[in-house]
Amino acid sequence: MSSDPLKPEMDDIALDEAIALGRDHRGPCAIASGNGREAVRRATVARGKGRPLVDAAVEGVMVAEDDPSDVSVGFGGLPNAEGVVECDACVMDSATHGVGAVGALRGIRHASRVALVVMCHSPHSLLAGEGALAFAKAHGFTEEDLLTDRAREAWNRWRGGQDGKRLSDEDRWELGDTHGAGPAGFETTTGTIHLSICDDDGHLAACTTTSGLSFKHPGRVGDSPLCGAGIYLEDGVGSAGCTGRGESALDTCASFDVVRQMERGLDPTDACLRVLQRVARLTKAPRLLDDQSRPAFNITLYALRADGAFGCGAMWSGYRYCVHNGSRARVLPAAHLFLRAEG
Repeated sequence: MSSDPLKPEMDDIALDEAIALGRDHRGPCAIASGNGREAVRRATVARGKGRPLVDAAVEGVMVAEDDPSDVSVGFGGLPNAEGVVECDACVMDSATHGVGAVGALRGIRHASRVALVVMCHSPHSLLAGEGALAFAKAHGFTEEDLLTDRAREAWNRWRGGQDGKRLSDEDRWELGDTHGAGPAGFETTTGTIHLSICDDDGHLAACTTTSGLSFKHPGRVGDSPLCGAGIYLEDGVGSAGCTGRGESALDTCASFDVVRQMERGLDPTDACLRVLQRVARLTKAPRLLDDQSRPAFNITLYALRADGAFGCGAMWSGYRYCVHNGSRARVLPAAHLFLRAEG
């Protein structure tokens, strides 16, 4: 086993085998981003105990929100440019097509749970900023400082040292790939956590939660809390989510498109790759392209069909995802559009 809990050992399985495994699977299933092995296990256990699917999804992602070693989610997440951790989250439930979300939420570890309360106990779908915090506190959530010593050290390196007189020359807000090497040499090995889950009857639930782009402009909201961008599902069709460069998922409605592609008959992996092709085609700003006019960032899409088939696709090679097929959790290689050069 890997010594890094955020990098569990990948199952010894070739990419084509992993794609076939997902295409042929039927029945209950949970799928998550690469930092979600324990999350899919926890969600599957909760589903097996009869918990509502949306509760099971939230219970799963809370593992990452509680983990200070995961610098992209909840407690221990990397802060914004002012050194404050701001979290975004969204939940969806196919039983009611309900949506609940929070954006730029400060001081609350379990943004996913707040999003669930928004869905279940408010007439709204999305609350942000101070209003989201007031709502959370009114419903019993405890405000706390989410900035750990490790995250504070990384923030200080990014802004140029303890005096804070200059920002790092390596500031890359524009590209901000949460799966790559972070600013000032700080390695962020995982991104936003997404989890989708289905049961025997084809009902679905999903949750995406994140502390967002490292060192972002205060108030920046990415794709994660936005229905159709970082998360989307429809009863009887499927569920999808996204990690990576949020702006590119947001301005292409990537998760919505994945579900539409599954509805049109594509299997989950092909649906993800089809959407990634469209994202690549629509990426035109020179600052976002490499020297071969390919996107210079990553997006990873996760897809779960209502019958239990699953799949994952990334813009670039080398990414992984987690799945629980009802019997065990596995870490599998993601399909990809472009092959990353070795070294």
